Amino acid sequence: MKTHSSTYWTDYFTCNAQIDRIDWSMKPELTREEKASILKSLKAWQLAETGEGEHLMHVSRIYGQKIDDPVYPKAAALFIKEEQKHGANLGRYIDLIAEKRLQKNWDDSLFRQIRYFNNSMELWTITVLIVESAAQLFYQALKDATNCKLLKQICTDILIDEAAHIQFQKERLYIICSHKSAFSRWIACKAYACFFIGTSLVIWLAHRKLFKAGKLNFALYFKKMKRKLSKVAGKKVFYENEERKSLLSSPSY
Repeated sequence: MKTHSSTYWTDYFTCNAQIDRIDWSMKPELTREEKASILKSLKAWQLAETGEGEHLMHVSRIYGQKIDDPVYPKAAALFIKEEQKHGANLGRYIDLIAEKRLQKNWDDSLFRQIRYFNNSMELWTITVLIVESAAQLFYQALKDATNCKLLKQICTDILIDEAAHIQFQKERLYIICSHKSAFSRWIACKAYACFFIGTSLVIWLAHRKLFKAGKLNFALYFKKMKRKLSKVAGKKVFYENEERKSLLSSPSY
């Protein structure tokens, strides 16, 4: 797998932030049935996108110092800012359809509490990869669940961002795993798979009504998530020793 430097990602996120893909002059157009099928999940996901990212930044700074990469925390900060943009856009849409934003949600509160016990860059990376993978399916389903052009534009903008987010995190996991022994990589791969599948099931249970509205049943959702798992925790991440040595000998990370 080709990896990019932290400077590359800093430049990418900076440039991407200047691109405006949403025409806010359009009015939201939702039928009563469409609103009923998406509103609960839309509010919950919007709340989840509004985190400040303070703990992740703390872990990123420690990790950056550890690997002597002072630019990585800057890239992580821009990644967080882009996620916050998603929350802001979803919130703006909720306001436009005259609905109240959620202030608290049990699954979001649980996640926020759990993450404060996580000081591992590796665990943060795999957690974000799982959520971002599910987010791709979520926003595609949200896009397909209505005929509202404004909401479709918001979802398209997020989906474009998410593709880069997954690559950013996948490269980081690749680099982190390059320092592991073959046995440690094997153990990590099995653990990631269990975590990935378990979290995927929780996300389905929480948002199954929206997924179904977007023509995504459980069998198809699970098939797509397993395909994403193979890309996240496959051979391109847990690679052979020859590739590992080549990466470790490179000064550009």
